[in-house]
Amino acid sequence: MTPTHLPGRVAIPALPTVLDAFNIAPADEARTLLLTCLRSLRWADRITAHRPYPDAPALLAASDEAAYDLTPADLSEALAGETLTTLPDETYDIAHMALDAAHAAYEAKFGHAFVICLEGLKPDEALDHVLAGIRSRLTNDPEEERVVAWEELRQLAKARLLEVLRGAGNRATSPNGAAPGK
Repeated sequence: MTPTHLPGRVAIPALPTVLDAFNIAPADEARTLLLTCLRSLRWADRITAHRPYPDAPALLAASDEAAYDLTPADLSEALAGETLTTLPDETYDIAHMALDAAHAAYEAKFGHAFVICLEGLKPDEALDHVLAGIRSRLTNDPEEERVVAWEELRQLAKARLLEVLRGAGNRATSPNGAAPGK
């Protein structure tokens, strides 16, 4: 009989990780979880279908690959699921009024919520980043803006997936504060 551990040491089984749970979850549960990161059925189905993932970088790479393959209709579906960006509570009322007006102008021009990934920003930088982003992106033509919005959604999906893997709350936000992210 071969020993399973060294003398004096007890073999401790590895605890399952969030990724392990994701890899073995039923497909409908995995898909539901993924849709909290990016509201595209095609994106969620592709990532679900290619499980199991050996590690977080492999899952994030699959997220990018699936996002790159989104059609214009898929992008519209994902954008329709986004809401206004969540900002710190301390943000002044006047700033909220400016932000509301900027969001309204953006939605009137492009027909969907403004999305932006705030991952890595300090909370006190979020408002300026969002306002500057809306102002600069309002100058885009609709096709150019779809490309920019798509890239922001791709970044949001990755940030949200990382939060899910960490088992923590959402730090990346989109103009929707609803699901992990925006």
